Amino acid sequence: MTVNSPISHYIIVVIISGVLSVLLAIYAYYNKTNFSGMKAFTWSTALSAVYTFAFAFELAGDSLQEIRFWINIEYLGMPFIAPCSLLLVMHYVGLDKITASRRAWWLFVIPAVTLLMVTTNDYHRFFYRDIFLRPDTPSPMVDVVPGTWYYVHGGYTFGIMLVSLFLLFSHWKKKESIYRKQMFAMAVAIGLPMAGALLYVLGLTPLGMDPVPIILCATSALYIIAIISTGMLTVSPIAREHIFESMRDGVLVLNLSNQIMDFNSAAAQIIPALTPLAIGKKLEDVWKRGTDSGAFSFGLDPSAEHEQELKWIRGKETYYYRIRASNLLMPNGRIAGRTIVMIDVTEHTLLQNKLRRLAEIDGLTSIYNRTFFMEKSRELLAQAHRTHSPLSFVLFDVDHFKQINDRYGHSVGDFALQHVVNICQRQLGADALFGRYGGEEFAICLPNADLETAGQVAEKIRMEIAGTPLYSAAKAITVTASFGVTEARQADTPLETLLSEADVALYRAKRGGRNTVRLMRLGQAHGFVQN
Repeated sequence: MTVNSPISHYIIVVIISGVLSVLLAIYAYYNKTNFSGMKAFTWSTALSAVYTFAFAFELAGDSLQEIRFWINIEYLGMPFIAPCSLLLVMHYVGLDKITASRRAWWLFVIPAVTLLMVTTNDYHRFFYRDIFLRPDTPSPMVDVVPGTWYYVHGGYTFGIMLVSLFLLFSHWKKKESIYRKQMFAMAVAIGLPMAGALLYVLGLTPLGMDPVPIILCATSALYIIAIISTGMLTVSPIAREHIFESMRDGVLVLNLSNQIMDFNSAAAQIIPALTPLAIGKKLEDVWKRGTDSGAFSFGLDPSAEHEQELKWIRGKETYYYRIRASNLLMPNGRIAGRTIVMIDVTEHTLLQNKLRRLAEIDGLTSIYNRTFFMEKSRELLAQAHRTHSPLSFVLFDVDHFKQINDRYGHSVGDFALQHVVNICQRQLGADALFGRYGGEEFAICLPNADLETAGQVAEKIRMEIAGTPLYSAAKAITVTASFGVTEARQADTPLETLLSEADVALYRAKRGGRNTVRLMRLGQAHGFVQN
């Protein structure tokens, strides 16, 4: 046989096919995941490697005895490939109970008998009635006369492959599946060798040679492409239609490279970029804008669960999700991937926000209530002490508020309080703390403001209130307010003492004729003098 002969070219391609099968087997063995059919895939590719390498040696054989030896080696792998492929498909479509080791052994009975028949054929001729060298071939090649078991083996193999294709296509038809690329790769990897074997049996192949080993080269390349592009055989869609898709929470399945291996329809509703094309892509590539918190991040600690709250904006709607990431562990403790569960907590968060608002905000005026004002003021007072910054407090109340209620009614009185609050909010800076202290009395905390500065703020508010009448039923009502101002001069002065000082100054303002501002200086309330 010359190097440039068609047979030598055929041998080279067959050897490449065997190498690809070996690479796939090594990949499957050392990159085990939580996909339950990985063992079947490992055996299928390893047996394909045995078959193709032995076939290459058969083609290179120089005698009938040598060729028959390598044919026997071929049958160490070839009869068992189809059952392993069926097991792979059954795992893939969720028939794990049937594929349990104690129930799947019967698939290998006929292949085992086939191997026995081939190796002992000289004694019974049940598999080959005759095997002989072909005349007029450029290199030694054999031809066979099939025996009874040859047809049994062929029928069984074709039947197994037909069942595999039937399972794949029946799963395909159930619903739209993001696994169709993977299913197509598996169907082609089963259907092409099946078609090649049929052509060989019918004697329609060039030089009468078995085309299956060369076809296995193409199918191995197809598997490699599918593994790289779609993450095939990383995570199984087992029972997906019954469990995964029925979950109300969004679920994503990732491999160790952070590639998306699966997701349910609930996740696709949350993240619009999750389409079938997202399978195999990095999570960060499809985690589109719309979240205030950025992409979800998590570590590799197999003992830890990671949680994060996200605010998600879709159009004009705002949603809140609790994102929980968990590692997928194999029985040996190795991490196979991750699941990310997106739990819709919008209703719960909105209720929490409402309760928090009720606990912090005064219902009538929509400013802080007394309890929360005191809590935040203590924090600002402690911060001012740490940074040695000035801090002042202003207390004021609406003058003759009882008369407004008695003369115009409580609804107008409520409106008057809201009127005063609106004026104050226009005059106060963003860092000011403003709260309803009780009834018609209000409190202001002014960070970074000394006594004089706080007095100026109070005077501006006083003048604005006095100069802005309240209109009710086409009648202008003049509203005024009295103010007391104090400054936190010592680091150990408690909040209650400061508010008491401001209250004393306020009392002096009311005693002094109302509609005025009094400053507490060195324990004495003095009228405010505008510079």
